[in-house]
Amino acid sequence: MSHGFEMPGAAAAPAMVPASAPVAWLAAALGVFHRVAVLLAMIALVVTSVILTYSVVVRYFFHQPTDWQDEASVFMLVGVIFLCAGYVQSLRGHIGIEALAGLLPQAVNRARLLLCDLLSLAFCAFFAWKSWTLFHEAWVDGQTTSSTFAPPLWIPYSMMALGMTVLTLQLLVQVLVRITGTVPATVRQEAA
Repeated sequence: MSHGFEMPGAAAAPAMVPASAPVAWLAAALGVFHRVAVLLAMIALVVTSVILTYSVVVRYFFHQPTDWQDEASVFMLVGVIFLCAGYVQSLRGHIGIEALAGLLPQAVNRARLLLCDLLSLAFCAFFAWKSWTLFHEAWVDGQTTSSTFAPPLWIPYSMMALGMTVLTLQLLVQVLVRITGTVPATVRQEAA
């Protein structure tokens, strides 16, 4: 579903912020995290492409296998995917099925959206909790991958756990904003 923000000439919506000060603070903190995560993700994607290109060149021209490139690339991609999931959610960029949106009355549609956000929040909270338990087990037991490179598994598990926690917090902000509402950004600045 297109939100119209990517279309040329689309009118910019007025900047809105959460009406609740604690929710606004959490949203701002998540915004800072999202900017850092996206920057690191861009760097990780470039590094991953360089690693994979290096691997192909070394294997093809020098007939030397590399045993570390796959895991290093996968670890970075895990970080990119999970650490940026909250950012994508902040844009409501995850895939959603909007077949019912035009058929339901506005009040029922708002309730449907709140229910979807609550279910997503519950699922992501459970996923985050399980990710932290995986991280803890990998850390305590010193788990590594089964390759000869054998990097520690706490690295991808930590990125998965942090990313799911941030996604859960982003969903929490969105649920709280649905409940408490928003105000124009100028109103929040005047009150400060």
